[in-house]
Amino acid sequence: MEHKIDKRERSENIIPNYDFLFNDDVKKAKKSKGFFRKILKINFGKLFISSIFFIIKASPVWIMPIITANVIDIITAGFNDRTIHGLLINALILLALLVQNVPMHYLYARVTDKMLRNSSAGIRATVVRKLQRLSITYHKEMETGRIQSKFLRDIGNVDSFFSYIIRTIIPDIIGVIISIGISIYKSGTITLIFFIVVPLNILLARAFRKPMTVNSRALRAESENMSSRLSTMLEMMTVTKAHGLEEEEISGFDNEIQKLTNVGLTADKTNAFFGSCVWVLSNALRFLFLFFCAYMALIEKITIGDVVLYQSLFASINGYVTSLINIMPTLNTGMESVRSISEIMVSDDIEDNTGKENIPTLEGRVDFNNVSYKYPDGEQDVINNLDLHVKAGECIAVVGASGSGKSTIMNMIIGFLKPTNGELLIDGKSINDISLSDYRKNISVVPQNSILFSGTIRQNITYGLSHYKEEDLERVLAMANINEFLGELPNGVDTNIGEHGGKLSGGQKQRLTIARALIRNPRILILDEATSALDNISEYHVQKAISSLIKDRTTFIVAHRLSTIRNADRILVMENGLCVEMGTYQELMNKKAKFFELKNMNDITFKEAEEGLK
Repeated sequence: MEHKIDKRERSENIIPNYDFLFNDDVKKAKKSKGFFRKILKINFGKLFISSIFFIIKASPVWIMPIITANVIDIITAGFNDRTIHGLLINALILLALLVQNVPMHYLYARVTDKMLRNSSAGIRATVVRKLQRLSITYHKEMETGRIQSKFLRDIGNVDSFFSYIIRTIIPDIIGVIISIGISIYKSGTITLIFFIVVPLNILLARAFRKPMTVNSRALRAESENMSSRLSTMLEMMTVTKAHGLEEEEISGFDNEIQKLTNVGLTADKTNAFFGSCVWVLSNALRFLFLFFCAYMALIEKITIGDVVLYQSLFASINGYVTSLINIMPTLNTGMESVRSISEIMVSDDIEDNTGKENIPTLEGRVDFNNVSYKYPDGEQDVINNLDLHVKAGECIAVVGASGSGKSTIMNMIIGFLKPTNGELLIDGKSINDISLSDYRKNISVVPQNSILFSGTIRQNITYGLSHYKEEDLERVLAMANINEFLGELPNGVDTNIGEHGGKLSGGQKQRLTIARALIRNPRILILDEATSALDNISEYHVQKAISSLIKDRTTFIVAHRLSTIRNADRILVMENGLCVEMGTYQELMNKKAKFFELKNMNDITFKEAEEGLK
């Protein structure tokens, strides 16, 4: 029986790729304006259509003051033959304007909502693609909590601000232009008074811009610290409870919460003061203009209806400008969030497979030609002039004390790390010239620490496979000795194992990762202390499975129990980044040098550990 795992249609076919929105501009003086300018440009057509729908649907806002003024002027002119006719015409126009709002608002919302949803999806998908392309080194240096904060909080802030642009800023600008246009048509002289609103509000905004920007940056930094601290706290929960450190964690977290609260209160105080000043200025200007219009009516420069009209137009313009000014805190938050996301997007620490050679099949030859490796911030080589030539199907064990370079060698074979000197060849091709994503489809890795996700045993073992046969799954369940405990689980292979496999023991989790490697039928197999979490019985069964698995596959083993690598074709003994010995198990034991010493120490350590458990 063959199982097919359904996959959604590739996201790039329906979700836009916004890589080009993030570049060095967002880190320079232009700040984040370039980002929003570009996203508005690519949505120009939709913005134009939505603006047309908005103008039509919102037309009652601008025409109702005119109708009100007309009605007042008709009534104050006295009753005559044209009074009823004039009132009826204005009533019909108003009714038509109100009725059209329903279909026009629906069309406006459809265009706008789809644009915003697609843009939000595009930004999120672009960040996810970038995170997948970034190197393992980047992910180790950047705290998970900070990345989560940038993805959840900052992208949410960018979404909110873009929504403000579409639903508030652009409609407000349209409203100002139309209101001023109506005012100019009625009286250019009075319209000049309207323009005092703009410079006064701009001066007020400039006065508050710097403190708001500083507050937004500080609040974003503290939010990231909080997210990072929370992530660490959850990861350390078992250790915290095991040592009775709950109160210490609560106290430490309280300090972080207090810092975030204080920064937030500072930002709130500035925003509140700014909002109050905007409100006072807005209403002061409104009443001043009311008295000005009243004076103009008294000297018979305008009619009583015009007083209502101009007051309504001024209130509209003042309201639009005030709304635009009040958006400043959101603007600062949005700009700062773009800068935050750009810390991920502009990173050049990526695995770029563009134009590199694909490897559809792999023989499994691996050659280290005088390879050395030094970490970017390191002073000494952690691997020094390693010269190793592995034939397809060979089994190579790597042993040595902690820090000797064993895991670094494995990470170079996987492609996580690139040699700083020398050359690493896969099937005779430099690892720098091949597509790593394509190459890794032919290898399997069983790490020392089990990496599982919340899902079923079946889902964890078949992770990433588009299809598999049920007999293949049953085979690897048996080979990894999972059947031993499978019957105890409520739903067998379809039992949910909880977050990080929390419902399983350490040995059970490790056997799942081994089964995940087995079902992929890899050409190169890397076992990085893969049996370290297993008891003696489980280790025996898994070692037996591995013995049959490694046949005709190139295998690299880092082993914690040296007696388990007797059958390796060759054993490398690493010390301080150097290969100090190489040979078969028996050759190295007969030599009675470094490996012999490590083996004796290893036997003593495990014997003492076993006696201590009795």
